Amino acid sequence: MALSFSFTHSAHSQEQAQFNITGVLKDGLSGQLIAGAIVTLRETAFSAVTGEDGSFSINNVYNDRFVLNINLSGYQSYQVQFNVKDDLDLGTVKLFPMGYENPEDMALQRTIRATNIAELFSKRPNFIGGNQVFGIPPEPKRLIGNYYLDPKWNKASILLYRENEIMEGYFVRYNIASNNFELRGEDSEQVTVLPGLRVQNIVWVDSEFNVPRYFVNGMDFKDEGVPISGFFEVLVDGKIPLVRRTLALIKASNYNTALMVGERNDQIVKRNTYYYLLEGEVIAIPKQKKKFYKIFGENAEEIESFVKENAVNIKQPSGYFTIFTHYNSNYEGFEALVPKLVDN
Repeated sequence: MALSFSFTHSAHSQEQAQFNITGVLKDGLSGQLIAGAIVTLRETAFSAVTGEDGSFSINNVYNDRFVLNINLSGYQSYQVQFNVKDDLDLGTVKLFPMGYENPEDMALQRTIRATNIAELFSKRPNFIGGNQVFGIPPEPKRLIGNYYLDPKWNKASILLYRENEIMEGYFVRYNIASNNFELRGEDSEQVTVLPGLRVQNIVWVDSEFNVPRYFVNGMDFKDEGVPISGFFEVLVDGKIPLVRRTLALIKASNYNTALMVGERNDQIVKRNTYYYLLEGEVIAIPKQKKKFYKIFGENAEEIESFVKENAVNIKQPSGYFTIFTHYNSNYEGFEALVPKLVDN
């Protein structure tokens, strides 16, 4: 009897540990349902094919961490990492046509702006929250600070150059000095490195302010005709985008031994520079008022009036954000990326 109970209890537990993963696949541009796409859990036998209604269901999945891949000829591939702890409804997942190009004068590829980021962070079960790990590595002797744009781990959506693959479900942080992204899964301490050269766009949700932050690879733009290494944060997108670049510099010790004054240690200092984009060129925001207003061409007088009427400080980043948001909002298709300026 005891053996029979043990076997029955074991079988019941095994049955309870099996879950279903479901979702609906749509074209990110047309909104049409997509049939015939292959959905797999990497390195397992679990798979499904989307039906005429775009839906898919992978059944009897055990409790573990998986990477789900979606592939269909003519569309960008898609992958997302998650932990299966219960039945998981991925909601609507959007695929974008291969070779889709962003609208003219936009800094961001629409594939990274309009993909599944809102669902990823606010609606889907098993995706909300996450470990806010600060994880700053041990500091070298006599060098204070770190090279991370943000030392926290933030959940991200990543668009790769290769086949425009989209990766989701990873926590990331960016090392400014090495131009590398560090990635790890939820509830995992294993960290992998993704070279910045492979990343086209990335958006992460700041775990402190709970707002999305968008970054684009400088290789897609030019400074005096030369491609740029590193990433720019897109603060305002549109006809004339506003972007920010953060550099990590070493401030040498200025300690005077004789007088016993000054800073004993070298310090890593992060400095922001603000730019606007014009025909693929990255141009620094000018300090002089006359040159600043010339950025907006035939709208210069209107912008100057707006600044005076609203007492906007054109020498502060918050002023740049307000002015570029106002200017770009006058053009059809404008969409605010963030509700307010977030400092690093």
